[in-house]
Amino acid sequence: MLRTIRTLGALGAGLAAATALVAATPAAAQEDDFTLYAREVATEEEEPQQVPKVGDSFTFADDLYEEKGGERVGRDGVTCTVVRTGNPLDIQCLGTFVLSGGQITAQVLMTVPLTEEEQPPFDAAITGGTDDYRGASGQIHFTDDGDYQKLDFDLSES
Repeated sequence: MLRTIRTLGALGAGLAAATALVAATPAAAQEDDFTLYAREVATEEEEPQQVPKVGDSFTFADDLYEEKGGERVGRDGVTCTVVRTGNPLDIQCLGTFVLSGGQITAQVLMTVPLTEEEQPPFDAAITGGTDDYRGASGQIHFTDDGDYQKLDFDLSES
């Protein structure tokens, strides 16, 4: 279950506010649709996973890349909270993606099966942004892709 909860990442992939922007500008920042790959940043060893309760929350962060193994072009921060228990769980996740052109925010209410190793693909709503992404809307499609999570951004025209 820990892998399932972690792969919610990338809201990321995930999504808490981040402060500084990275130096590289992905070519994608100028397009309405683009793809990034998220890889979770290592954290301290975690305790064995217990059955979650309503109100339990967790956070994680990812580095973002235009291609797997490429140069880092951004980062994200994600916060998720359990809002309904059972199998499957419902988890509310909020996150921010930090790119050189600004930030993109997103959220999702996810249904997470406790018996699967990988999280099924899911979509998160883009709820806004800053600078180049001011007024952003649309969605992000998340798919597990080996050690990464593939994020397909579909930005709607305002």
